[in-house]
Formats: sequence, C-alpha cells, structure tokens
Amino acid sequence: MTTWRQGKGVLYVVACGSSKAELVYAFVARAQEEGWNVCAIVTPSAKKFLNIPLLSKVTGYPVRSEYKQPDEPDLLPRADGIVVLPATFNTINKWALGISDTLAVGILSEYTGLHTPIVAVPCCSGGLDTNPAFRRSLRMLKRYGIHVLSNESLTSDPFLNETILDNLTRGRE
Repeated sequence: MTTWRQGKGVLYVVACGSSKAELVYAFVARAQEEGWNVCAIVTPSAKKFLNIPLLSKVTGYPVRSEYKQPDEPDLLPRADGIVVLPATFNTINKWALGISDTLAVGILSEYTGLHTPIVAVPCCSGGLDTNPAFRRSLRMLKRYGIHVLSNESLTSDPFLNETILDNLTRGRE
C-alpha cells in the first residue's frame, strides 16, 4: 500500500546492476526523510543485486524493471526528479545516445527530453572509467543538463546522499 507523503514530490531512483546497488536502500530512506515520495526503477541486471520485495516495501510502490503493456495503467506517478544510483558504464553510454532498450534507459531518455532534474552517480572502474566512449557520454549528459557527480564520489563522499539531494534541489530551482 502506498503512503503518500506531502513534500517535495515524486523522485524516481534508477538503480543499475553493480555491487554498489545496495546504496539505494540508504538513499531511499534519506530521500523520504527529506519529504520525497520515492519510486524505484531497476535495470534487468540490477535485480541480481537487490532485494526487490524489500525495495518495494520500503518505497511503498512496485519496483519496475520492464516496460508495461500499452493497455495497462501506469503503476507509478510522474517524476519530479530522478537519481541514477549507481549509474553504470552500460547505462550511461546507452542513455547519452538515446538507446532505450530497457525501461530504465527509456525513462531516463524521456525525462531528459522533458528537462526534469536528474542526478547521475557514475560507478565505473578498471579502465571503464577512462574509456573514451564513457568520457564522451558523461560530457554529453552534462550538456543535456544532467548533474553528473564525479566517479569517485561513490566511494569517497561520506555525505553522498546529501550531495545527491543538494544537486537535485539545485536542479529544480
């Protein structure tokens, strides 16, 4: 059952497949404390890293990972902001190019076009973070108006959740 919170609006959290996906739980709790109604959208590979029933219970909404049928009603309210945590190499590159082959990238592509505030928290290492295609995609997303945090922020920012929410708030002003 969904509990609507009066506050800042609806925040989509898009989680990608990474061992850092577990950071989503603490972020959801912090965003809810700040007054956001949080909905989760996960990539197909993120389902391997997350407890989907728990995430649904914590958010109060079904967790979506697949496109719905055209005649089915949308289960989630429209978003006022989006956070991509963690944003993987694959998702960042597809998103920058508009390759919407998953619900998560489709949502990101749509809301980028709508100029909705979006904060991306990259999670890449082992050479992927210095790959020329990845660097180009980050520059493209920034040109589109996406707030892209540094790749290092995922592991070095002790106040990561606050940093994300501050960037999201600045994007809404």
